Amino acid sequence: MIKIITDSSADLPKDIIERYDLTIVPLTITIDNQHYLEKVDLTAEEFYEKMFAAHDLPKTSQPSPAAFADAFSKFDPDTEILCLTISSGLSGTYQSACLAKELTDAKVTVFDTLAGSLGHGMQIIRAAELANQRNSIEEIIIELEKYRQKMNILVLLSTLENIVKGGRLSRFQGSLAKILNIKVILDRVEGGKVEILERVRGKKKFFNRVLEIIEERGTDFSKMTFGITHTGNVEDAESMKTELMRRFQPKAILINYMGATMGTYAGRDGMIISF
Repeated sequence: MIKIITDSSADLPKDIIERYDLTIVPLTITIDNQHYLEKVDLTAEEFYEKMFAAHDLPKTSQPSPAAFADAFSKFDPDTEILCLTISSGLSGTYQSACLAKELTDAKVTVFDTLAGSLGHGMQIIRAAELANQRNSIEEIIIELEKYRQKMNILVLLSTLENIVKGGRLSRFQGSLAKILNIKVILDRVEGGKVEILERVRGKKKFFNRVLEIIEERGTDFSKMTFGITHTGNVEDAESMKTELMRRFQPKAILINYMGATMGTYAGRDGMIISF
């Protein structure tokens, strides 16, 4: 038997977590000196309400090795555990899980998805499907490595306010971007980090350019699943879903709230599209 364990940054809808009986180890979110376990003490909707009202940016902390070790130890010794984490380029969660593996006698394989949000989540779904088809851990890892390599992740920033708050951009540059209505598209690069791909003026041009980039990167979308996460801008996410369905007819499109790890920097009206 193979058990899938992951962390709360995967942003998977509740029905999928239940369908595959996934164990979720939560990250910790700190807002105005108050600590919350992600999606345990604080829903995504509550997180954004608090973040938009807070003066300083929230902080997220990876689960401790002890938290992962506790999750690993809850299963029968014969159970094989596959733990998939958010990108090691974005968080120390992968390192925590690897340390936890050394603290228990459980049979654990830790896999770095090199992704965040539903880019991470869709790899979990793939792993769970393969496990249900009675593939071995080794066979699942081979397939996941192929899937991870092909995956595209675009981060859509409608505002640079949180990037300024986080000290990654000067207040002057942020104000200039706001005045000029500049939106930013980030792309996942080697090592699971994200870098600026393009800057676009105006919302309509921004969304159209995102669709052009997706078209440039794919050929047959009919077997693909898209993941869209948002920071509370449900209407934008649904509009993007409609346009993706119209243009590309993918196999499926998942939509959910973006978790705190990515949402803190995506800011108001941010989105992530993974495919």
